[in-house]
Amino acid sequence: MLMPKRVKYRRLHRGRMKGIATKGNTVTYGTYGLMATECGWITANQIEAARIAMTRYIKRGGQVYIKIFPHKSVTKKPAEVRMGSGKGAPEYWVAVVKPGRVMFEIGGVPEADAKEAIRLASHKLPVKCKFVVKDGEA
Repeated sequence: MLMPKRVKYRRLHRGRMKGIATKGNTVTYGTYGLMATECGWITANQIEAARIAMTRYIKRGGQVYIKIFPHKSVTKKPAEVRMGSGKGAPEYWVAVVKPGRVMFEIGGVPEADAKEAIRLASHKLPVKCKFVVKDGEA
């Protein structure tokens, strides 16, 4: 599972997701990518599930690149606990994704295989996505 090795402040504010992605919005490492078309939180479990779906389909041929990392902690208090007494403990980690962000990339496989692998990965994620090709390719 992806998570930071150590962080300075473990209990973060929720923040707000507005605007479009200004960084990580191009395909850089591979030839094909999976781009988010809406904003949302992607948990570490969802990133891992999408990665496994892609690598299983391409049968460990080619390369899969993960371009998002879950830096943000989401806290939760136990069930049936009274109000007050501080913020809850970190429950899981999420990556904040904005529209236009390329989350995964694939290289070294034919376009048909890449398209199917990315389609399978997109079903594991809570945001709408689209298949993108690197500029100057195909």
